[in-house]
Amino acid sequence: MTKLRLAFMGTPDFSVPPLQALAQAGHDIVAVYCQPPRPAGRGQQIRKSPVHLTAEDMGIEVHTPKTLHDKDEQKKFTELNLDATVVVAYGLILPQAILSAPRYGCFNIHASLLPRWRGAAPIQRALLAGDTETGITIMQMDAGLDTGAIIIKDKTPITPKTTAMTLNDTLSDMGARLIVQAMVDLTAGKITPTPQPQEGVTYAAKLTREEGRVDWTKPAIDIERQIRAFTPWPGSFFTLGNEPIKILAAESVKDKTSTPGTLLDEQFTIACGQGALRLVTVQRSGKSPTDGASFLRGALLAVGSMVNTRPL
Repeated sequence: MTKLRLAFMGTPDFSVPPLQALAQAGHDIVAVYCQPPRPAGRGQQIRKSPVHLTAEDMGIEVHTPKTLHDKDEQKKFTELNLDATVVVAYGLILPQAILSAPRYGCFNIHASLLPRWRGAAPIQRALLAGDTETGITIMQMDAGLDTGAIIIKDKTPITPKTTAMTLNDTLSDMGARLIVQAMVDLTAGKITPTPQPQEGVTYAAKLTREEGRVDWTKPAIDIERQIRAFTPWPGSFFTLGNEPIKILAAESVKDKTSTPGTLLDEQFTIACGQGALRLVTVQRSGKSPTDGASFLRGALLAVGSMVNTRPL
């Protein structure tokens, strides 16, 4: 295998396995780009991203520019004299000057089967939509939003138990494997980029915290998908009084019905627009997760009462 001179651009946990895999494959990663350290956690202490910490442990120089549109940043990048750049969940738009700088261009690891779910949140949107499969696409980047030509793809099923957290890990490992293969094909002259089809394009909009609020008028199956899609962030929640209650796990119950939001039994089953949802695991703010039935006993809610979704 020919060793490539690479830059790597990524920020969250999802990006770490591909970075490690490229290094283990013997490539020369001369620079890592990621988002700047930011306040995080309850104490709002400044924290470096997972990729930042990993790169430092690997002894790789880390760059955290706020933008890549700055001419000086573009000059520094060009002077790296790269064969290629690998991008995965970086968080900044790459201008044409950056895209064109490496000898072979820039390659993106995208967590969907493009052209389905272009955009910021492909894992969560696939789960919300009830997709039965998803995967990883390695693409040659262009100036569009995930519109580049496809290099290689692979699929994985989405089961009724799949959550965003488990799918994140599966696709991250898949992306690591595929990008190493793509670099092998690149150096062997075996890459034949295929333009994305015009049919089947969908967009995965960025998530907001408010999307996590449960709407009991929706079908139970949609709410159950929402809970799996929003684990761990932004989480799915409803309110009791003014207290937010996070739902960590739930199961659809088809044979129970009533006015949406009604507590149907002592197992914490809530009526939905279609069917009902049994809350298996819930969590109060600052407390440990608990099973739904135990929570219900402590909350002293009577069967037949309404679980509200009043804004906080």
